[in-house]
Amino acid sequence: MDRAEITDVQLRYATGTDSHDWELFRSCFTDEVEVDFSAGFGQPATRLAADDWVAGTAPRMESFTATQHMITNQVITFHDEDHATGVAYVRASHHLPNPTGDSDSVVHGYYTNRFQRTPEGWRMSAVRLTPVWMTGNFGVFQDAVGAGAAAQPSVPRTDVVG
Repeated sequence: MDRAEITDVQLRYATGTDSHDWELFRSCFTDEVEVDFSAGFGQPATRLAADDWVAGTAPRMESFTATQHMITNQVITFHDEDHATGVAYVRASHHLPNPTGDSDSVVHGYYTNRFQRTPEGWRMSAVRLTPVWMTGNFGVFQDAVGAGAAAQPSVPRTDVVG
């Protein structure tokens, strides 16, 4: 049962992102979350309020014409009855027509996420993306990130994860 619930959290993460259902996306996280996308995108790892993570993610993802995050090959390791780590493959496609070339950027890699049991069920307490390779026009991703950053309020970091 726990394994199925954790699998569901990871699938809700992808579905919430692609459908722009930010309430569903938020339901995946503990109130504070560690986020580490440094391996592929250069932002430093950070710990922040989940509401701030959602507020920062929404305008970036909404800047794309379409996205599709496919989560597969999930392996879940339980550390005790309330803590687990999940590793899952991801193929994240991002589409944004532009005048400078290919309209797509695809990230192939894996997530290493930490989970914690809460009174509401299993939630992610940390999310880390490790790209293995990328295809397409990385400029598409940069254009959308720039558009999203211009639309989002400044989100203060509460801590840097080391």
